[in-house]
Amino acid sequence: MKLLRRLKLLIAVSFSFGLVSFAPLAVADQPETRPKIIFFDVNETLLDLDAMKSSVSEALEGREDLMALWFSTMLHHSLVDTSTGQYHSFGDIGVAALMMVAENNNIEITPEAAKSAIATPLTSLPPHPDVIGGLQRLKAAGYTIVSLTNSSNAGVKAQFEFAGLTPYFDQRLSIEDIEIYKPNLAAYDWALKKMNVEPHDAMLVAAHGWDIAGAKAANMQAVFVARPGKALYPLAKEPDFIVNGIDELADKLIK
Repeated sequence: MKLLRRLKLLIAVSFSFGLVSFAPLAVADQPETRPKIIFFDVNETLLDLDAMKSSVSEALEGREDLMALWFSTMLHHSLVDTSTGQYHSFGDIGVAALMMVAENNNIEITPEAAKSAIATPLTSLPPHPDVIGGLQRLKAAGYTIVSLTNSSNAGVKAQFEFAGLTPYFDQRLSIEDIEIYKPNLAAYDWALKKMNVEPHDAMLVAAHGWDIAGAKAANMQAVFVARPGKALYPLAKEPDFIVNGIDELADKLIK
């Protein structure tokens, strides 16, 4: 007991004189090594979801406050599918999640209305203003650019065609091919093998803390795009650096 009291006293004195601190680790402002492949998440990272947010909120009787709950419910149940050895398309999970949120908030909605609220705007989303210019510069600098998404192959193809992103990507990858959702580590491992690249030579760019957590756990480089309302998961490994947009990413990678 005397030893414990002395230890507590020593810790207290150390804090008093500033000898002990738990300051957060600094996040680098550029990668240590140039990535051979840059993987991009799509929704919210590249594409602006405001149009879909309006549509989903309208389906929920104007409850804009329920939009975030719907999105998190969709992500949650995509992982339920992966954890239980099932697979449904991300669109189908989105419809199911929307109906769950509606039911829990005493809002009546049909499966058809839920599907329309999601599918109609999803393929006509514009890119964020910083995206096209940033991708153009990265492509011109010789980077190999690949999308890696939980959405379907057909869905991403339609999204890219509408948003004008197709010319900048060397390949589009969807977990639909393996039926395992990010951030399960198997999804990143599959993408790395698909592109024949080692984890440390690959970089994931995403606006979701859970995606960054998955990429870092898979030993990839990772960059967090700090879109409004998005935050990192504090208990995960930190990203290699943080940017506010794809144009800023290009600034850091092209020296």
